[in-house]
Amino acid sequence: RGGARAKSGGKMASTAAGKQRIPKVAKVKNKAPAEVQITAEQLLREAKERELELLPPPPQQKITDVEELNDYKLRKRKTFEDNIRKNRTVISNWIKYAQWEESLKEIQRARSIYERALDVDYRNVTLWLKYAEMEMKNRQVNHARNIWDRAITTLPRVNQFWYKYTYMEEMLGNVAGSRQVFERWMEWQPEEQAWHSYINFELRYKEVDRARSIYERYILFTVLVLVHPDVKNWIKYARFEEKHSYFAHARKVYERAVEFFGEEHMDEHLYVAFAKFEENQKEFERVRVIYKYALDRIPKQDAQNLFKNYTIFEKKFGDRRGIEDIIVSKRRFQYEEEVKANPHNYDAWFDYLRLVESDTDAETVREVYERAIANVPPIQEKRHWKRYIYLWINYALYEELEAKASKRTRQVYQACLELLPHKKFTFAKMWLLYAQFEIRQKNLPLARRALGTSIGKCPKNKLFKGYIELELQLREFDRCRKLYEKFLEFAPENCTSWIKFAELETILGDIDRARAIYELAIGQPRLDMPEVLWKSYIDFEIEQEEYEKTRNLYRRLLQRTQHVKVWISFAQFELSAGREERLPRCRQIYEEANKAMRSCEEKEERVMLLESWRSFEDEFGTDATKERIDKLMPEKIKKRRKLQAEDGSDAGWEEYYDYIFPEDTANQPNLKLLAMAKLWKKQQQESEAAAMDPDKDIDESQT
Repeated sequence: RGGARAKSGGKMASTAAGKQRIPKVAKVKNKAPAEVQITAEQLLREAKERELELLPPPPQQKITDVEELNDYKLRKRKTFEDNIRKNRTVISNWIKYAQWEESLKEIQRARSIYERALDVDYRNVTLWLKYAEMEMKNRQVNHARNIWDRAITTLPRVNQFWYKYTYMEEMLGNVAGSRQVFERWMEWQPEEQAWHSYINFELRYKEVDRARSIYERYILFTVLVLVHPDVKNWIKYARFEEKHSYFAHARKVYERAVEFFGEEHMDEHLYVAFAKFEENQKEFERVRVIYKYALDRIPKQDAQNLFKNYTIFEKKFGDRRGIEDIIVSKRRFQYEEEVKANPHNYDAWFDYLRLVESDTDAETVREVYERAIANVPPIQEKRHWKRYIYLWINYALYEELEAKASKRTRQVYQACLELLPHKKFTFAKMWLLYAQFEIRQKNLPLARRALGTSIGKCPKNKLFKGYIELELQLREFDRCRKLYEKFLEFAPENCTSWIKFAELETILGDIDRARAIYELAIGQPRLDMPEVLWKSYIDFEIEQEEYEKTRNLYRRLLQRTQHVKVWISFAQFELSAGREERLPRCRQIYEEANKAMRSCEEKEERVMLLESWRSFEDEFGTDATKERIDKLMPEKIKKRRKLQAEDGSDAGWEEYYDYIFPEDTANQPNLKLLAMAKLWKKQQQESEAAAMDPDKDIDESQT
């Protein structure tokens, strides 16, 4: 072993002498991550948890003699002084030092420490409080007073010093001293709670007059200095007087508060409190006056609580009229909010006006109407004016029917008609209502002038009809003729106007003029309802028993249209018109109609004609004619046709019913060939069915 060690030692020495050897770095073979990973968050959390572990308490030191005690005091004082010397501004070190001295009953030393601390930071509130508490705890009253005096002199805006000082004097029974401290405090015009603390102090000793004088001083400050111009201070003062049964004083306080705040700074809480006070005194009329006064002057959005209390009061002590008044007031407030949010919400205006008309005087209603009609629609399109125009109509009707003011009614109508943009659109109902109003006022020239102006500015069918109706009621037929002429010049395609004009001439007994009007009418190139006009002309000739002229009219009408209803009407006319030749004439019409309808694509109309013809033959015909018409009736068959969608693709098949007329079948041989093919196919199907069932053939042969 010794030799080996020597050899190895020699080798190491030689190696170190020759060249310094670098140690090899260990290579990590498995570089995969471990299954359990440790994060920085976990490390910090474990460190925090270990801090919270309970350390064993230090050993208890027992002091057995005076020398050990003095040594202990010296060491502790040196530690405290060192801490203070390190950082004089940390007040907690001073407080701990003083409290330790206090625990040893070294009051003088503790007092010295507090004084040294106050030299460092006299603005620290906690330091003053701890200092004064130490003196009070050790029953050093004069020292405590001295400290509190210094504190409130140095920091007069710290309310805690004043509260502690007054509380100490009161606990000592020194009421006069406590009052003196409060007086010194009030000279600084403190916050609201300080005044109430002073008042509560006086009330604890039944000094009501002194409390009232404090309230007066406090209110005087609010009025003159405006330190606390708040409603609740006045309310507290009034409730104080009410609580001590000084009701006259309380009422005077409320009145002074109302006068002080005036109408610019009205608050609903003041009036609610005032009204409740009067309600407690059974002065219900005063309560009602207070509520109404406040509701008339306070903005509605700020008077919700006022409304609520007024409603409760009226339900408790008021009559039905009072309850209705408050409900109406609430609804008026709601409508005011709606029209303020959207002035062009005419439905809200209608509801508001309906409410106002039912409960208020005429001047208020007029004011609301004027506000409503001032909101003219911004766009000159008739659809935007349709609701708005009814505001004017209701306004005029109110002035005429409710207010009985005909002059104002005329002004309303005229203002509305001047406002309307007649070149773009007009409202015929407005002109007609104005004319009817003037007629009710027995002022016919103004009514005619208004309607004439309307026709000149903006002619409309409704205006012409209304003007003509007016002249008819007045039996002014010449004027009616002139109006009809103007009407037909304006709208020559209006068939109703032609018919009414002709009926007027018929009533007046001028048949030739009526016939000429009808002739002019059917000669117009464009008509809106020509069938109605022709029917009226035909009925007119039938009433005049001009049958030849009626037949000519039917022939002229059939030249223009081949409608099945015209043929049926023509046939029925012939049936009812003639006496001896009516049946042949009627049958001839049906024959002509059937021939004319063969080329008609609408087969349903042809079927309608044949059914009408068959009904006629069933009633008036012979067996031969009935058999003939039966042969003409079509066969109803079901067919299918291919449907196409809008884009041209196939949309499936559709079933429909078609009619095959015998006359058309005789003229089309292809239809006969198709029928023979169907018969052959049916026979083939029957033979195949018989071949597939031989037992049935045997049974039939045996039978």
